[in-house]
Amino acid sequence: MDRQQEFVLRSIEERDIRFVRLWFTDVLGFLKSVAVAPAELEGAFAEGIGFDGSAIEGLARVHEADMLVRPDPSTYQVLPWRVSDDGQHGTARMFCDVLTPDGEPAHADPRFVLRRTLEKAAGMGFTFYTHPEVEFYLFKGDPVPGTEPVPVDSGGYFDHVPRGTAHDFRRAAITMLEAMGISVEFSHHEGGPGQNEIDLRYADALSTADNIMTFRTVIKEVALQEGVLASFMPKPLVEHPGSGMHTHLSLFEGDTNAFYEAGARYQLSRTGRQFIAGLLRHAPEITAVTNQFVNSYKRLWGGGEAPSYVCWGHNNRSALIRVPMYKPGKANSVRVEYRALDAAANPYLAYAVLLAAGLRGIEQGYDLPEGAEDDVWALTDAERRALGIAPLPASLDHAIAIMEESELVAETLGEGVFDFFLRNKRQEWADYRHQVTPYELRRYLPVL
Repeated sequence: MDRQQEFVLRSIEERDIRFVRLWFTDVLGFLKSVAVAPAELEGAFAEGIGFDGSAIEGLARVHEADMLVRPDPSTYQVLPWRVSDDGQHGTARMFCDVLTPDGEPAHADPRFVLRRTLEKAAGMGFTFYTHPEVEFYLFKGDPVPGTEPVPVDSGGYFDHVPRGTAHDFRRAAITMLEAMGISVEFSHHEGGPGQNEIDLRYADALSTADNIMTFRTVIKEVALQEGVLASFMPKPLVEHPGSGMHTHLSLFEGDTNAFYEAGARYQLSRTGRQFIAGLLRHAPEITAVTNQFVNSYKRLWGGGEAPSYVCWGHNNRSALIRVPMYKPGKANSVRVEYRALDAAANPYLAYAVLLAAGLRGIEQGYDLPEGAEDDVWALTDAERRALGIAPLPASLDHAIAIMEESELVAETLGEGVFDFFLRNKRQEWADYRHQVTPYELRRYLPVL
C-alpha cells in the first residue's frame, strides 16, 4: 500500500468518515457515484469495486458489462456539505479509474482517454496545463418547463449588485471549493442577468478536469442551499450571452514554458505557433466534443462574444483562439486561450481533443496563418472568405458530420468512445429535429 492510500485510510479513521463516494463519469461527462463503507476501501484500492458498466452511458456493451472502479487516493477530499456541525461523521469522495475485470484500463473511461493523450504529450517532453473560466447562470426557483427561466438579478458584466444573491452565492461556492483543495483565481458577475464566472487556477489537465466535475457539483449543491437554480446550459436565455468555458492552455518542458520565446512576436515560440496552427486546422472536427449539445450551437451562433469563426488573434476577443497580452518579466504567462469550449462539455474528452490537435500541429510542423486583428463578427462573408476565415460548424448535425470523418478524433477518443459518441449525438439531433418548437407555433400557427 502506498503512502497516499495510507493517508486516506488514516484520515478517514481520524475524521470518523462514515461513507466514501467513488466518483467517475460517463462518456457525456455526467457524474456517477457509488458509496462504500470505509471498511471496503482497502479492498477497493487493491482490486476495485465491481459494477454493471452496461448501465452507464457508453462504458460497456451488455455482453461485457462487468467493470471495476478503483479510487485514485490523490483525489481524496471530504465533502463540506456532508459534514455534521461538529466536523465529524462526514462523507468523502475520490475520483476513480474504470477498469476491466482483468484490471486493465477501460478504453471507454473518459479519464483514461485524457490520461492516454497526456502520456503522448509526456513522450514528446511536454506537460499540459489548463486554466478554465467557468460561466453559469443563477435562476429563481424551479423554472416552468417550456418557459424561459427568471434570472436572480438584472446585473451585467462586473456589476456590483447591492445585497445581490450572486455575491453571497459566489462567496459560499468559493469557500466550499477551497475547502476541497480547489484554488480559485477570480470571480465576478458576467454579462447576462444572473450570470456569473468563477476562474480556477492553473493545474495539470487531469487535475483541472477533476476540478471541473467537482466545481459543477459544488455549484449545484450551493444553489440548493440558497434556494436558486444553477445551470451550465450553454444558451439558456435567447436575448443574453451563453455560458462558455474559455480555457487557457500551455505546454511546459519541465519548468520551462514551451510557448515562450524572448524577442519573438508576442513572445510566442515556434512550438506555440505550431500548437495554435493545430488547434485551428482541427477545430471544426473537434467541435462536436467541445460543444456537445444541440443547445451549444445556439451559443456559438447567438452573439454575446461567442466565437463563430476559425481564426486567431492577439488579444482579439472575436477570434476562436486568443493570445493574451504578455506580462513583461513573466515567461510562464505566455499561453493560448481557446474560446469555443462551453461549460457543459465533458472536460476529460474536451481537453484530450484540444491537446491532440495542438500536438498534431507540432508533430507535423503546421504553419500558423496570419492572425485576425479586425472584429471578425463585423466582417462580411466575402471579407472573411478573402482572409481564409472559415466558420465553425453551425449545428450539432454539422459538427457530427465533420467529426465522423476525423482520423484525429477517432484516434484520440478510441474506437468505442468515438462510435458511442456519434451514435448518441445522432440520436440527440434526431430527437431535436422532430420537435415542433414554441418559435414555430408563434410564427406560423396564426398565419398558416
